[in-house]
Amino acid sequence: MRVEAGCQIAFEASAPTPVILMLRPRSGYGQWVVREEYLLEPSVPVVEYTDGYGNLCQRLVVPPGDFRVRTAASVETADAIDVAPGAPYVPVQELPETVLQFLLPSRYCPADQMGNQALDIVGDAAPGYDQVEAIRGWIQSHVTYRYGTSDASTWALDTLKQRVGVCRDFAHLGIALCRSLNIPARMVVGYLYKLDPMDLHAWFEAFVGNRWYTFDATQKEPRGNRIAIAYGRDAADVALATQFGPMQLLNMQVWVDAA
Repeated sequence: MRVEAGCQIAFEASAPTPVILMLRPRSGYGQWVVREEYLLEPSVPVVEYTDGYGNLCQRLVVPPGDFRVRTAASVETADAIDVAPGAPYVPVQELPETVLQFLLPSRYCPADQMGNQALDIVGDAAPGYDQVEAIRGWIQSHVTYRYGTSDASTWALDTLKQRVGVCRDFAHLGIALCRSLNIPARMVVGYLYKLDPMDLHAWFEAFVGNRWYTFDATQKEPRGNRIAIAYGRDAADVALATQFGPMQLLNMQVWVDAA
């Protein structure tokens, strides 16, 4: 299905502020960008580059005063995500080098401290996809989705203890539990058609059966029509706006509609 998605973000800067934006989806497996729109008000020079995870990043300096960013994209998306019960665990020594970094603990995903919890959750599930699905299902049924219950300092151990959070917390917990079992896992941010309430969304992917599979612990059933914007080890790598100076977010609007 073709999906029309985008966001408008308003900032206020009190001084010239260097910023890195990460708002452009790119064509790849499961999505094809048909057309795009990217508007800055006021218009300023922009340099685009690709970071170490393959994400499209825009580098600019926001001038003092009000500043708005509007992005929109028409994207052909997959109507369903691939599922593969029984897909095997890939031994670490057989993983591609580019995947190894997603085994390591990261700022929000202390995988080295969560091994016992992961083993309890997966039980006797077969190593690989079935273990990841057990983790996804456990989070979906044991962690409550609630706005205002976490902040930028919340990491996976907090979510495991408090059993409450938002999509980024669900993703961090799933990633950390997978990595503790030596299953590579990475965070994805983007759009999900018919997400309720509508917002930018986060989920995770795990590398089993020699490829990446999508897992979303906020949803009861596998859902397609997703647009991935950015990939990384955790939220620190996929911030949609990273500022290096005095700038305040005023508001953000997100839309995802069928074309």
